[in-house]
Amino acid sequence: MTDITPISSDYDPPDDPLDILHHDAEIIVVHKPAGLLSVPGRGEHLSDCLLSRLQAAFPEALLVHRLDRDTSGVMVFGLTPHAQRHLSMQFEKRTTKKTYVARVFGRLEPRDGTVDAPLIVDWPNRPRQMVCHDTGKPAVTDWKVVKYKTHENGFEESRVRLMPKTGRSHQLRVHMLSLGHAILGDPFYATGAASAFSRMMLHSEELRIKHPNSGVSLKFRAKTPF
Repeated sequence: MTDITPISSDYDPPDDPLDILHHDAEIIVVHKPAGLLSVPGRGEHLSDCLLSRLQAAFPEALLVHRLDRDTSGVMVFGLTPHAQRHLSMQFEKRTTKKTYVARVFGRLEPRDGTVDAPLIVDWPNRPRQMVCHDTGKPAVTDWKVVKYKTHENGFEESRVRLMPKTGRSHQLRVHMLSLGHAILGDPFYATGAASAFSRMMLHSEELRIKHPNSGVSLKFRAKTPF
């Protein structure tokens, strides 16, 4: 399984040590740093990823879901085939609950709302995605503004919490763009002043799942680094 995000040969992922948030007999939860692939890309120079680093310490670790290279935050892995199947089904049936924090361009108004905009790959510009109401797959994201900020140069931004109800590729990035408020630092969708940031300002802050053995609801959080 490879990551389709095209990356130049100067891919230089951070060398942060594994940040383990939870570990038991069935699952392991980690905080993925921005700039590190979730799974290997195409080519030997893209082999370094969170999965390979985790498997070096926990050979039994199995992939359940992904975060984009430039997104940081909570990821869960199965440590048994049963756990992987159970967790994968939770993501497929959308019973997991995910909360992201983002900094976006401009003043997002109103302070809360929902984007219901189907998405499809923009084939001539892969792996970019785009809104298409004719052939796109359903994609829904709730948002809530945390605060607004105006910089000394007049640049405005909004800090928002994003709660995706579906899990499409680049969903949060394209949905914010569709509102006219690109995520700051997004290498694909931000332009002009919104692109001039050291990283993409998107972080998976919280993940709620049910434990694959006990069925108990669990909540994992990783502090937002920006």
